[in-house]
Amino acid sequence: MNRSSFLRAGILTLGVVLFSGCAMHAKGERHGRGHEQSPSVVFQVSDNDPAKWNLALNNAKNVQSSYGADKVNVEIVAYGPGIHMLKADSATANRVTEATQAGVKIVACQNTMRATKLTEADMNSSVGYVPSGVVELMKRQSEGSTYIRP
Repeated sequence: MNRSSFLRAGILTLGVVLFSGCAMHAKGERHGRGHEQSPSVVFQVSDNDPAKWNLALNNAKNVQSSYGADKVNVEIVAYGPGIHMLKADSATANRVTEATQAGVKIVACQNTMRATKLTEADMNSSVGYVPSGVVELMKRQSEGSTYIRP
């Protein structure tokens, strides 16, 4: 085998190895997470507006309908003025309860609760709590959740 043939064979081998690695990487990126864990979405609601809450709740329901409620992780994080829609007597209280019963995780920011002097007794009994709404959004995004702010 002469030098140019040897060089061509080496380049061809290197190309095959690199291409295979890229194909495996692309496959892992496109399919790997979907097969290893459920798709995940996190919604931010920071407005004290029933229309925004209803939009977020409709979006969450649509995501569950598209993927199957047991095949997707859906979380709604409320902080700032948006936390008022999680109060037990809010205009969206029934829809919030229905969403949690359907598997949507809805959480209230405890920092906002302290700042607005709200207690768990003021809140819809179906919601959960996180120390910081913004940090929860950051955490979920770093774990691969799709972020949506309706």
